Amino acid sequence: MKEQLELLPRYLAAHLGLTLVALSLGVAVSVPLGVLVTRSRRLEGPVLGVASVVQTIPSLALLAFMVPVLAALGARSIGYLPALIGLFLYSLLPVLRNTAAGLSGLDPAVIEAARGVGMTPREQLRRVELPLALPVIVAGVRTAAVLTVGTATLSTPVGAPSLGDYIFSGLQTRNTTAVLVGCVASAGLALVLDGLVRGLLAGVTRRSRRLVLLCLGGFAGLAVFAATPVVRALLARDQVSITVGAKTFTEQYILAGIVAGRIERVAGVPARTLGSLGSTVVFDALKNGEIDVYVDYSGTLWANVLRRSTEGADRASVLATVERELLDRYNVHVAAALGFENTYALAMRRAEAERLGIRRISDLGARARSLRVGGDYEIFQRPEWRAIERVYGLAFREARSMDPSLLYEALRAEQVDVITAFSTDGRIIVDDLVLLEDDRRAIPPYDALVLVSDRLARTRPEVLEALRGLSGTIDAQTMRQMNAAVDEKKGSPAAVAARFLDELRR
Repeated sequence: MKEQLELLPRYLAAHLGLTLVALSLGVAVSVPLGVLVTRSRRLEGPVLGVASVVQTIPSLALLAFMVPVLAALGARSIGYLPALIGLFLYSLLPVLRNTAAGLSGLDPAVIEAARGVGMTPREQLRRVELPLALPVIVAGVRTAAVLTVGTATLSTPVGAPSLGDYIFSGLQTRNTTAVLVGCVASAGLALVLDGLVRGLLAGVTRRSRRLVLLCLGGFAGLAVFAATPVVRALLARDQVSITVGAKTFTEQYILAGIVAGRIERVAGVPARTLGSLGSTVVFDALKNGEIDVYVDYSGTLWANVLRRSTEGADRASVLATVERELLDRYNVHVAAALGFENTYALAMRRAEAERLGIRRISDLGARARSLRVGGDYEIFQRPEWRAIERVYGLAFREARSMDPSLLYEALRAEQVDVITAFSTDGRIIVDDLVLLEDDRRAIPPYDALVLVSDRLARTRPEVLEALRGLSGTIDAQTMRQMNAAVDEKKGSPAAVAARFLDELRR
């Protein structure tokens, strides 16, 4: 718990900053737009329709969509900007709809009376309509505030630090304390913002100057707290730092810690990790120079980046082709092959596999129609899965997509019969699972590779040289033990990475 609480000020400030800016922009746009649609009824349908469509898009999909769009425009495609735009768009509908509803629902007699005393349309809006509609408008702001706080936790996969870092990493490493801290902090922040907005409305309605100043002071205090990461970044702007990316599972957190630690210890350059990035987001970020280093797998690069057939892929030729074509096509350098494969594999409970006489994937063929398979939320759309289905002729009774952290729980609870596992996952040993042999070589090799951006390779040769020293230093058993140290023994990825680096120096 102590370790998680030490991270809280940083994550909370980043989360709050995103929320306040997105919400402020949303209110600044939505209220005038709401006034406009009540003045021109032809605009009401299209404007509210567009805002409603945006609201129906899954929030994580909307945030991820911002990444390629911003990259195509030449803007920073990961981090603060895509998260801010996505959250701003999500904040629009509640305020816009309530503004339009509040103004449209006013008693016509009141409007007529305002005209009768000679008010201009602008005076009528400012002195009569908006004050009367204010409670309804503020209700929309309160709804938007709560939604924005909750949605901001999903900014982590696009590289924006937030309370979502607790939740994503906690789910993957089975750290319920981290998940709890993230959820409680997010809920608490939502309640605080809702209370301040409600109090501000009460102060205005009652004409209580003290209450208004108290709530405004509360907002000012939150804004100052949210600005601390920005101030810290400005003070450290002259310090060169290497950014190491990581995807959303335990092994990636550990490897990011190893890579960052190696850079600091050997090259003497400060390094920071940016975790829980989406699979395609992290490669695009490296290609565009927005992160400097991360670890990926040859099979993923072969199938999803280079778009090669996965069937019968030879390990040596895959490695050579990936290294050559990443450099030729994307100016991405392979600094080191760490020495182990973490391949996709199909796993079953040992007792069940022995009962059914299943040792190889080909043995599943006749039985697949009576079995349920579980996979992470991308595997069933990947070329590797299509190759498995085609090569082995598999058609399962049911296929369930779920978060990778839940796959082993689902298999243990007999909710599914087969799962797509990672071969170096420590839970394979702990849960006594059987990995089915890929006897027809449908799945490509998955050597762990340290990838480096072209900018880093050109400007920091000492960092590149330090990373080359990691070649062949990790075998599959070592990686499996490190994963188990986090997933089962509840160690932190940073501590496990530090221990490995200490042993490497001996």
